[in-house]
Amino acid sequence: MLSFHDAREQPEDARFEDAPMGYALVVLWHGDRVLMVYERERECWELPGGGIEPGESPRAAAVRELWEETGQPLEADAMRFVGHTCTALGTSGRVLYGGVFTARTDRPRTFAPNSEVSAVHWRADGEPFPGGGMVQTVDEYIVELCRD
Repeated sequence: MLSFHDAREQPEDARFEDAPMGYALVVLWHGDRVLMVYERERECWELPGGGIEPGESPRAAAVRELWEETGQPLEADAMRFVGHTCTALGTSGRVLYGGVFTARTDRPRTFAPNSEVSAVHWRADGEPFPGGGMVQTVDEYIVELCRD
């Protein structure tokens, strides 16, 4: 992550001149636990989220990606916009902005593995992940930004 722009600094619908808005992330809480997914291709634990489709808002992408990756339903208005991240991708160095949203659920749904995500874990602060595995440290930083 290159930078973080707090919601108090930039509105949810902000546009950036240096790079496009390309993804959305969701920090979903159940009590004091946050939902993390094990992404098959990258072989690591990370926040649910993904690319924004043409004509889709970051908020709509967050709802869709959360559902596709985890089976957790969420209404768009149940999410709070936290801010924008600016990220350089892998070796290409391509820069994208992403919208970060947070929400709470009282009734988490059962997870079924899919082509992108093999496992989910409701993680308490500092708790190790089941079966080990690396975690995206930038995602842990984003979780801290979303604590109440």
